[in-house]
Amino acid sequence: MNAPSRSPVQINVATVLTMMRIAMIPVLVGLFFLPWNWTHQAAAMIFLAAALTDWLDGWVARRFNQESKFGAFLDPVADKLMVAVALVLIVQKNPQPWLAIVAAIIIGREISISALREWMAELGERAQVKVGSIGKIKTIVQMTALTMLLWQDNLFGLPIYLLGLILLVAAAVLTLWSMGQYLKAAWHVLSR
Repeated sequence: MNAPSRSPVQINVATVLTMMRIAMIPVLVGLFFLPWNWTHQAAAMIFLAAALTDWLDGWVARRFNQESKFGAFLDPVADKLMVAVALVLIVQKNPQPWLAIVAAIIIGREISISALREWMAELGERAQVKVGSIGKIKTIVQMTALTMLLWQDNLFGLPIYLLGLILLVAAAVLTLWSMGQYLKAAWHVLSR
């Protein structure tokens, strides 16, 4: 008797949380462009919820043994989509050349490291380019900066937008630093 075939895509709570993060992207964009006073703050809260969901889906996957190949593929895609869209919105709202360069550094690094990880996985060397501590710090700084930049208005007298700009530049520096670490870790394979 043949066992029933299983779908290669495993849908579980962790994967649903990741898919919800992708579904939040059009909500983020829509809120950002609505003409009311509160919409930027609402967009920032959507982005923050997505950032927290990123942490939550990983915790759920590990805690309840829901890790899957589909989830491992979809999670970084959701992260990169959300970050890229937020950066495009922020640069569109404040089209300064230096801000566009910072956004290009962050988006370019995400694309480059994704390609490097995929290539290393094809060579059976994926473990060489796993996320390090600098990458995790970069993510926290970046998500905080983007939330503040989407919020835009002062909060409790704090210049949220200015603080967000400073943190975004710090995130770009950490982005380049972590990219250097990934390339260093992969250099023995790249130099073959």
